[in-house]
Amino acid sequence: MADEIKLFKVTIDNITVEVPPGTSILQAARKIGGDVAPPAMCYYTPLKGSGGKCRTCLVEVAAGSTADPRPMPKLVASCRTNVMDGMVVKNITSPKVMDARNGVVEFLLINHPLDCPICDQAGECHLQDLSYEHGKESTRYEFKKRTFKKHDLGKYIQLHMTRCILCYRCVFTADQVTNNRVHGVLDRGDHSEIATYIKMSLDNDFIGNVIDVCPVGALTDKTFRFKNRVWFTKPVDAHRDCPTCCGKVTLWQRGDEVLRVTARKDQWGEIMNTEDGKPGWICNECRFEKKKTSDWVIEGVMKVSRHSVISANKYINAVKPEETVAAVMGGRAPKLLMDIHNVSDINDPDVDLSLIQGPATGKVFEKKSKS
Repeated sequence: MADEIKLFKVTIDNITVEVPPGTSILQAARKIGGDVAPPAMCYYTPLKGSGGKCRTCLVEVAAGSTADPRPMPKLVASCRTNVMDGMVVKNITSPKVMDARNGVVEFLLINHPLDCPICDQAGECHLQDLSYEHGKESTRYEFKKRTFKKHDLGKYIQLHMTRCILCYRCVFTADQVTNNRVHGVLDRGDHSEIATYIKMSLDNDFIGNVIDVCPVGALTDKTFRFKNRVWFTKPVDAHRDCPTCCGKVTLWQRGDEVLRVTARKDQWGEIMNTEDGKPGWICNECRFEKKKTSDWVIEGVMKVSRHSVISANKYINAVKPEETVAAVMGGRAPKLLMDIHNVSDINDPDVDLSLIQGPATGKVFEKKSKS
């Protein structure tokens, strides 16, 4: 009989947890959960080699181990530092960590635009959460922010490099999930940017997953842009028999319309594993083409943290009320002094937002022929 693996005891913010050897401080803190878990903008569990770039997960190691209780001289990246038996770690209980995290957030926001009101990532943006918790009221940066033109990376994805924080997640995803990576980081230093060398199209069957892993609004779904806010939609878990991927997704609905399809994510915003332990990446067909409820088997409403803005305005198992005006009037339809749809072309009830290609602009509602 094989010997059982000895678990390491690690204390994080005065809470002790046992984890197997090889576990990072970040994963040990996530086992505890809550505010004890450091934020992570670049680390992504399913992606090998990720982490160690954004520095938001810095922690203080007050005691290295039982064998060597000396503290580490500098703050360390919890996503790249493994625990030792008897290690003592400080996260939110360390003033040095909080001060360093505030500085990191300030650096991340140096070039980031203040376009949250029009950004499709609003409500799901990890940088937005970080800036709310650790950001400053104003910036000390006196120079002009760097800007980039919007760039279409193929049929479904638009790149806003101005919002990018160079977390490298999309590069790792294209490198490890797809079989043909054509984009990466070009140039060096403050000229670095995510791009394709000759503006090639990202058209791999699984390339849509770069949208899910992006922690900010740099990579957006062109089929969902400007159609709705996430807190106005209802996320439901669904699945279908897909020959290409696992087929397990989250549908974001507004009424009976499916406005967006994403992979299922856990509480840390990472792709959830399937029952057989494999990452739940989904293909482009499930993500972009299957926008009808009839395409899916609905499992139920997704569990949303009550602290998330996505949990707002959610009415579970609500039934759409029937129109009672005609019944009250003895079967006669109401007489309208003015039908707004005859006057205004906007919000035509015959236009299904989930089926149009691209954002819902005024051109979508323009009538082809006018008398």
